[in-house]
Amino acid sequence: MMYVHVWNKYLPIIKILMKRSVGGDQTLDLNRIDFERAGSGRKAGYKFNIEFVQGRVANVISGSPLASDLAAVLLQDPGARAIFAQNDFTVSLNTKFQLAIHHVPGAVAPAEQTPAETEKEDSGG
Repeated sequence: MMYVHVWNKYLPIIKILMKRSVGGDQTLDLNRIDFERAGSGRKAGYKFNIEFVQGRVANVISGSPLASDLAAVLLQDPGARAIFAQNDFTVSLNTKFQLAIHHVPGAVAPAEQTPAETEKEDSGG
């Protein structure tokens, strides 16, 4: 969890870009030094691709602490979880430290109820 504090710094802008990505892909230039300070200093392993499907990580990212920490930060944030409830995304980082956010269209049908909404109806309130 060595990158969590760095991702938390970028979290507000990442959430804005997630919302904006519904209209087109978004890119965020990250500060490489933030990550090199937080990490072990090795240059390799900064590239990753995370698929968020129905509010979960749909691909294997355990080999990348950078990706795992970003996923953890996003999935622990109520605002980000609300965005994931309605949309699927691919979030990737390239070697130039550009975070790309791609909205996957038509993945979640808006007519579907979330489990939380179903529970509210079941409990009568």
